[in-house]
Amino acid sequence: MSTVGTVDNIYSALGLGEKESREERSSNELAQEDFLELMVTQLTHQDPFKPMENGDFLAQIAQFSAVSGLDELNNSFSELSASMTSNQATQAGALVGREVLVDTNLGLLPQGGTLNGVVDLTSSAGAVTVAIHDATGALIKEISLGTQPKGRVDFSWDGSTDSGDYAPPGVYSISTEAVIENENIMLPTLIEARVDSVNLGSGQQGLTLNLDGLGSVAFSNVAQIR
Repeated sequence: MSTVGTVDNIYSALGLGEKESREERSSNELAQEDFLELMVTQLTHQDPFKPMENGDFLAQIAQFSAVSGLDELNNSFSELSASMTSNQATQAGALVGREVLVDTNLGLLPQGGTLNGVVDLTSSAGAVTVAIHDATGALIKEISLGTQPKGRVDFSWDGSTDSGDYAPPGVYSISTEAVIENENIMLPTLIEARVDSVNLGSGQQGLTLNLDGLGSVAFSNVAQIR
């Protein structure tokens, strides 16, 4: 009968490393090493003329190895996720204080400043007009941009109204209309806003930006960082 190697040698051959201390595990918890010891003990004391089946022990060890590998993979993904979150936080922090173009129909007229935006034309258009409404929905200003080629067209409003007065600082509703192929078409408007702070979110909730006077918007709504 051949001599069976020590348990430690078998650990090394299977790439299991050193045995974990029994005191470090719960008294009712079986690990890979326990099954390996049972198998070695069985091999050592079995009748060579009546060998016992060791397949079940080997199958259990293989299962433990698979579970251990999955745990390591999960840990790797967790570390990757933490790293991506950290990078996202760094990039998001750099947005604070910056101006962004956001796909929204609301804009903030600051004290002594201007409300700026961009009309996004998918084709050349005539009679491009930006309409500004107050909180009651009343039209207070129309900005005529005339005929424009395909692309983005900038506009700016200093607060002056069609009646010759100046509107107070605050949030206003913006809409844009143009004539394309002899039809009046409503167009998307991008409004410029300053980023006050950012929220990283959790789970499926992604990065959101808190804009000055406009509240929170998803980062996916940002068309450009200025």
